[in-house]
Amino acid sequence: MKRIDLVRHLEAHGCELIREGSRHTLYFNPANEQTSAVPRHREINDFLARKICRDLGIPQP
Repeated sequence: MKRIDLVRHLEAHGCELIREGSRHTLYFNPANEQTSAVPRHREINDFLARKICRDLGIPQP
C-alpha cells in the first residue's frame, strides 16, 4: 500500500498528525487516545498498515 493512501485513510477517520520524525510520523486518534508510528517509506506492507489501523482503533483500509 502506498504511504499517502494510508495517511489519507488515517486522516479520514479522525486521526491527527502529532509530529514528523526522521524515520517515522506519529499519528494520534483523539477518540480513544491511542498513538501509532507510520514509517516514512513510499510503500508500506499491508500487514503493517493493518496493524497501524488496529493500534489506532480504526477500520482497516
